Order: sequence, then structure tokens, then C-alpha cells
Amino acid sequence: MCRWMAYQGYPVYLEQLLFEPEHSLIHQSISARKSEVTVNADGFGLGWYDEREEPGLYHEILPAWSDANLKSLARHIKSGLFFAHVRASTGTSTSRNNCHPFGYNNWLFMHNGQIGDYEKMRWQIDRWIPEYLYSERRGSTDSEAIFLMMLANGLEQNPTFAVQQTLQQILDLMREKGITEPLRFTSMLSDGKDMWAIRYASDAHAPSLYYKQFDQYVVVGSEPLDISTSGWHQVNPGHMVKISVSSYESYAFSIR
Repeated sequence: MCRWMAYQGYPVYLEQLLFEPEHSLIHQSISARKSEVTVNADGFGLGWYDEREEPGLYHEILPAWSDANLKSLARHIKSGLFFAHVRASTGTSTSRNNCHPFGYNNWLFMHNGQIGDYEKMRWQIDRWIPEYLYSERRGSTDSEAIFLMMLANGLEQNPTFAVQQTLQQILDLMREKGITEPLRFTSMLSDGKDMWAIRYASDAHAPSLYYKQFDQYVVVGSEPLDISTSGWHQVNPGHMVKISVSSYESYAFSIR
């Protein structure tokens, strides 16, 4: 399973969160603690917001810990809202186009989890993506397809509805095809102003998702960034949360 983190607050150099904490995302890429997969070496990605409306993106197929370009970028890029993701592939190829986060206009999305028996679903899911969005499909992952489905389902107008509708469509198709492997899904979304985190699974094993609100910033991630985990809270399974430095709004999914 992949590991990821998101930050929102006063602008900081990315290295302060990616490299400096004792259980930073770079450390997690070598030694994850809350995942069946310890090493996440199938690529890395950054997405960050600055003065421009659309986010910057950086993707690389090297393991995060060995990417000298990442070290330099993280030392010099300062942002008040950024995403970072280390990938452990669930079957698709290791390529820049398959690395998270994915972007569309002012939106960023990243994901940890998988659609059970995705290859049996892939043909139909791709056909749910409208033509104007299908031209944005760069890679072959289920994650990118889910993001484009959310956009088609009105993500830009109503994120909560779009996420729920997309997960419902996928689950309905899995049942139709008699797929018993689970849908497991934790993800992060942002439009550059707000952030939404989602934790869901069709079985009892939703991937881990934590958050911690500090005085001037908030961090959300697959794992706490420190070994003690003091002050870190888990997002409840089956919930989508809108989170900021000073607020936490939680919505339970009503997925059938």
C-alpha cells in the first residue's frame, strides 16, 4: 500500500515535513509502520500550490529516498498547501504517469488502496469517464480513473456527493460482476483552498488515515510523522472529512 501526506498552514519549505520529522514520508517510504507493505519504492510525487491557481507537479520513478532532485526541490519550494505520495504498485507499471498526485485545473488528488479485481472492471470504468475528461488520462491506474470519475460526478461543485456517487458506482459494478475482493480507499483532495480526506473500505480493513491539528497548520497522512503518535487521531472508517487548521467536519457515507 502507498503512503502519503498533505499539509495546509503557513508556508513552509517542503523539506521540513518530507525529510525532517523522525517518521517523515521519506522514512515511511523505507519503513512504513501502518501498512502490510513496508517499502514504497515504485515512484514518488509532489503537488503544491503557490501564487498560481493551478498546482505545480513533480513525478519521478526513482524511490523517494534516492532522488537527489527531490532533496533539492524540497529545500527550495515553499508552500502553504502541498501533497506528497510514495507509491507501492498494486499491479500497474512504474512510470511517471502512474505516480500521484494527479491534477486537473486547480484540483489535486492522491490515493492509497485499490479496486478489487480491477482488470475485470477497467473497460467499464474507462467508459464512465466522459470524452472531455478522458483526454486527461495519462496513466493506467485505478486511482487516476477514480479521480476522473469524481470530476465527471460533479467534484468541482459538490465534493461530498461526487466521492460518494463514484464509490457507489464502483461497488455496484463489483457486485454485478461477482467480485469478492474488497474496494479499499483512502484519499486526499484539494481545490487549492480546502482539503478533504476520505477513508473507506467495503470490508472491515480500511487503510490507515491520521490527522493532527497544530496551532498554525494541519497534517493529514497515512501514518503519523512521529514515532510517539501523540496528538494524532484516526479518521473514522466510512467517513469523508473537510479539514483545516481550526475545523474538522465529518460526513458518514451512506453507501449501499
